Order: sequence, then C-alpha cells, then structure tokens
Amino acid sequence: MKKFIKITIWVIIVAAFLGTLGFLANKSKKKPVVYEIQKPTKINIVKKTIATGSVLPRKEIQIKPQISGIVQEIYLEAGNMVKEGQVIAKIKVIPDMLSLNSAESRVNQSQLSFENEKIKYERQKQLFEKHVISESEFQNAELAYNSSKEDLESAKSNLEIIKEGVSKKAETATNTLIRSTIGGMVLDIPIKEGNSVIQSNNFNDGTTIAIIADMNDMIFEGKVDETEVGKIVEGMPLKLTIGAIENQQFDANLEYISPKGVEENGAIQFDIKAQVRLKEDQFIRSGYSANAEIELERRDSVMAITEGLITFSGDTAFVNVLTSDSITIPQVFDKKKIEIGLSDGIHIEVKSGITWEDQLKGEEKKEEKKMGPQPH
Repeated sequence: MKKFIKITIWVIIVAAFLGTLGFLANKSKKKPVVYEIQKPTKINIVKKTIATGSVLPRKEIQIKPQISGIVQEIYLEAGNMVKEGQVIAKIKVIPDMLSLNSAESRVNQSQLSFENEKIKYERQKQLFEKHVISESEFQNAELAYNSSKEDLESAKSNLEIIKEGVSKKAETATNTLIRSTIGGMVLDIPIKEGNSVIQSNNFNDGTTIAIIADMNDMIFEGKVDETEVGKIVEGMPLKLTIGAIENQQFDANLEYISPKGVEENGAIQFDIKAQVRLKEDQFIRSGYSANAEIELERRDSVMAITEGLITFSGDTAFVNVLTSDSITIPQVFDKKKIEIGLSDGIHIEVKSGITWEDQLKGEEKKEEKKMGPQPH
C-alpha cells in the first residue's frame, strides 16, 4: 500500500513538472505578427499649397485736409456708406496772425488806391463829356479805375480766406468742408470734434480725417515660399478660408506675383495678390487674416494608395503584396517595384507595378485588450 502511494506521488510530481515545461514552452513562443491589408483605390489627387495673408480693399484712401484748423463738425462715423463728393467734416480756420495782419494791410492799401483812382476816373469822365480830353485818355483812366477796383476785391477775398477759409465768391469750393474723393465705406475716423488738424502739403502728410474704402473690390495679399512660386501663374483659381468666418469659402483669382523675394525667418517669400470674387450676399471686413489654397497639380480618377504602404530604396519605390490567403497565418508578402506619380501628402498615385486586386501590407494589427467586469 505504501509503495502504491509513493508511486502515485512521483507520477503526480513528474506530470506537474512536464506540464510546467510545456506551459513555459508555449508561452515562450512568439505569436505570428498579423498586418492590416489594404487595396488600391480610385480617387482624385490634388497637390496644393497654402499661402497665408489677409484680405484688404483694393482702394483704401486717407482723406486729409487742405487747410489747417480745428475740427468743428463731423457728419459721419465708421461703418457709414459715402458717395464721392459727400461732406465728411467741417474745419474751422484759425488764422495765422502774421498772414492776417498782412492781408488787412493789403486791403487798406487797395482801398486807398481805389478811392484815388475813382476820383481821377470821375474827373476824366466829366472832361471827356465836355470834349476837353480825347477818348484814349478817358479809356486809360477807366482802365486804371477798374484795375484798382479788381485789386480791392481780390484783397478782400484773400482776407476772407485767411479768416474763414472761404471767400463769398467761391463758397462751393471751400477748403473748410472735407469731402470724400471716392464712394465706399468709412473704415475709420481717427479724429474728434475739437481736434487740431494740419493741412497736407509738400512738407507734411497732414492729419487723416477719415479712411474710406470700396468694400466691393477686395484683394487677398499673401506670401508664397520660393520652392512653390515657380509652380503658380497669374490667373490660377484660389480658395480663401477666413478664420473669422466659419464654414464658408471665397473664390479668388491670382493676379500678381512679385518678381522679387524677401527673406523672412531664413526663407525667401514672394508676395502675391488675388482678386476676391464676392457674391451679392457676401461681405468681408478689412484686415481679416486668411489662407489661400492654391491647386498646383491634379490627377482625376487614378489608382492610389496611402504613402505609408511604400518603402524606398534609393529612388525606387516598393510595396509588399500579399501572396498567401488573407486568412492564412503567418502572412506571406512579396516585394514589388512600383512607379509612383503625384502625391497630396496622404495618398500617392501609382502608375504601374500593381493591380486593383492586389492586397498590400499595411500596419501591424494591435490586439485589443479584453476588459474584465467592472466593479459596481
């Protein structure tokens, strides 16, 4: 009986030992790697570049006064629409004392000269009527009288302009009324009533009264890298995306490419301009930042695969094509050379080397971890 028990114990020990060895051997074996399988697809491949910039009015002007003084009245505010010639503001003239004194002195001198010539004229007229003097002498006296009269009127007008900024003879052409030179929208009026303004002349830009722009004629101004500027030409269509306007794109046409590049952050950038084609219900504010999507090349309905499936050896491209059954493990792949074409950064055109039915080696499949029951 004791002998049987000993034998049984040894059998159990040997069986446990062999079972442990088998368990460890199975555990040490690596599971075969399984890869995802992909097939070529027929898609449109478009190679694009993005130009960053902003949208601005083509015609944006600054209205400046032609006379110095104080802003007396402002008739418009930012956002208002104006017509060409419409009055924006009124300037009250503050005369220069030296100029004012000189103008008053000229008026006084002209007044004295006029009165003297008037006396001479009336005397010569009486003598002419009595046939004492000739007609030519009377005409000379009349000419001197009319000239002195005109000189007096001119001196008075000059004094009015210095004091009021306008003469009675030319009230419609006054410099005190600041008018818009174009029709459009008032973008900004940087002055307030009571501010001093300086006239625009050869030595001074002058104070800006208003900024006006035609908001129906907008352009995109951006920059393109030197590596891509050679691929774009004037007339190419653009798609504008404006960050401040969601879910909406704007059409544009490239109309200008700068012939000279500018270095920015170590790269050469070229300025571009594009005309924005606005629809009737579309409105863009001046200064919006925007991205312009420019289509460089396009291939329609071509065989394509994702770029991650390709391996390179020098300048040659290869893919791994499944040769075994798709459910057979381990999977067997054959390396094939392919000819590639246009790429959009995600998909790439395949010109030759594989068929539509070929199954290509993708990424390694990852095992999903089984989640145990969650405690309540």
